[in-house]
Amino acid sequence: MTSTPSPANAGSAIAAGQAVQNGDKARHVRQRKSRPPLHTWPLGAASLLVLALNTLFWCLLLFPLALLKLVLPMPGACRRIDPILNGIARAWITCNGAWFGTIQRHAWDIDGIAGLKRSDWYLVNCNHQSWVDIFVLQRALNGRVPLLKFFLKQQLLYVPFIGLAWWALDFPFMKRHTRAQLRRKPDLRRDDQDTARRACEKFSLSPTSVMVFTEGTRFTETKRAAQASPYRHLLKPRAGGLAVTINTMGSRFRALLDSTIVYPQGAPSFWQFACGRTGPVIVRVRQVPIPPVFCTADYGTDAAFRRNFHRWLAGHWQEKDEEIDGLLARTTDR
Repeated sequence: MTSTPSPANAGSAIAAGQAVQNGDKARHVRQRKSRPPLHTWPLGAASLLVLALNTLFWCLLLFPLALLKLVLPMPGACRRIDPILNGIARAWITCNGAWFGTIQRHAWDIDGIAGLKRSDWYLVNCNHQSWVDIFVLQRALNGRVPLLKFFLKQQLLYVPFIGLAWWALDFPFMKRHTRAQLRRKPDLRRDDQDTARRACEKFSLSPTSVMVFTEGTRFTETKRAAQASPYRHLLKPRAGGLAVTINTMGSRFRALLDSTIVYPQGAPSFWQFACGRTGPVIVRVRQVPIPPVFCTADYGTDAAFRRNFHRWLAGHWQEKDEEIDGLLARTTDR
C-alpha cells in the first residue's frame, strides 16, 4: 500500500530538488570553459601585442636601475633604488589594467578595498584558479596597497626580460620539490623556508604586499577529488609558507588581506581573458588581524603552534568556501 505525500512534504521535496539542481548548475557554470569564437581572436592577438610592448617599454626603464642594484647591493642603496623600481612596476600594472579593463564586457564587482594604505605592509592570501588571478588582484589593489610581490618558480627567472625584472623587484624564486624528493631529503623543506625568510627580510626594508596562494596550485575538480578536500570550491591550504612569512614579518603587517576571487562563468584561461571573454568577476577583500603569537612562534619546531595555526587557517578557509558558495548562488539566481 502506498501513501500520498502531504502538500507540505511534496513542497519540501520539490524545494530540495531545486536546491540540488541550482547547486549543480552553479558548479557547472563555474567549470564551464568555451573556446572564444573566431571573431575575438584579433582582439586576443592585439592584447598580447599590447602586453608585450607595455612590458618591453617599462623593462627598458627598469633595467638600468636593476644593473645599478646589482653593482650596489647594500641596504642603503636598495632603500633608494627600490621605490623607483616599484614605481615603474606600478606603472606597468596601471597600463595593463587600463587595457584589460577596457576590453572586458562586464563590470567587475570589487568590494572591501576601502581604507587600504600604500604606506603599510600587507599579507595577501587568495584562492587560486587561473593565471588570470594575478591580473585581477593587481587591477583590484594597484594604487591602494604597496606593490604585490609573490613567490615564483625558479625556472621563471630565465624568462626573457620579465625574469630579470622580477629579480630586480626582489620577487623570491623557489625550487619546486616533489614529495618523493622531500621524503629522501627532508632538509630541502628547510631550504625553501630559508629562502622565504631571506625574501621577507628584504621586504621589510620598504612597504610591501606579500602575495601568497595558500593552495599552492590552481584549483581543479580533479585536484580537489585527489586531495579529498573537505571544501567545495577550494583545495586544502598549505600552511608552511604562510606561517614562515608571518613569523618573519608579522610585526610589520598591518593585516592579512583575505582575498576571494569568483568567476561565475568559470575560471578563464589567459587567452579568454585577452579576448575580453572573462565574464563577470567578483572580488572580495577582508582585513583579518594577525594574532601576535603567530609572529614569534616557530612553525618548524613548535608542534603545538602548528596545530593552532592549522586550526586558525582551516577556519578562514571554511569561511572562504562558504563565501564562494553564497556568491555563486547569488549570481545563479539572477
